[in-house]
Amino acid sequence: MFALPNALTILRIVLVPVFAIAFVMPGEVARLVAFGIFVIAGVSDWLDGFAARKLKAGSDFGRMLDPIADKVLVAVALMMLVAEGTFTQVKPNGMLSLLKLVPALIILAREILVSGLREFLAGTRVSVPVTNVAKFKTAVQMIAIGAMILAPLADVFVPGIPSITYAAIAYLLLWVAAALTVYTGVIYFRSGMAHLRPGPTPEA
Repeated sequence: MFALPNALTILRIVLVPVFAIAFVMPGEVARLVAFGIFVIAGVSDWLDGFAARKLKAGSDFGRMLDPIADKVLVAVALMMLVAEGTFTQVKPNGMLSLLKLVPALIILAREILVSGLREFLAGTRVSVPVTNVAKFKTAVQMIAIGAMILAPLADVFVPGIPSITYAAIAYLLLWVAAALTVYTGVIYFRSGMAHLRPGPTPEA
């Protein structure tokens, strides 16, 4: 349970509430701390997989906990950004505000649906391997969310780019991640449907 890959996964889960606390605290330093924690958690996602392969330390515990840790981190980060209003810089009840939430909703909905699929396939002893496109999706998703976390400090870190342009680029990256999320979700569901078996036919 406490092999290096599993320890990194557990660390990622422990860092989530720390990230949330740092995110809501006022000041630039707190925002930088929140960003740093998010980066560490995101990098640990890659490190635990790398360590599991190199050390041959994969386990059922890690395979069960790793996707949960990823989804919790992404879900909490997106919810914190939504609560802060990063997605809704116009009238709170305007249609444009609701449309801005679409990529976040797509990502969250996909994670819930894929979790249900994985739970079903676990009962049939079938695993769906992570594709390279899914890994790329995760990378783009983490970069986009990290960029949006830093949005209030854009004038400090990217002085040559207006803050509104920086926010637009980060938001565009999130749309790219949402599109990849839909694509990989369809692939997962096609793989899952291939393992569905019809129930017993009742006798006449």
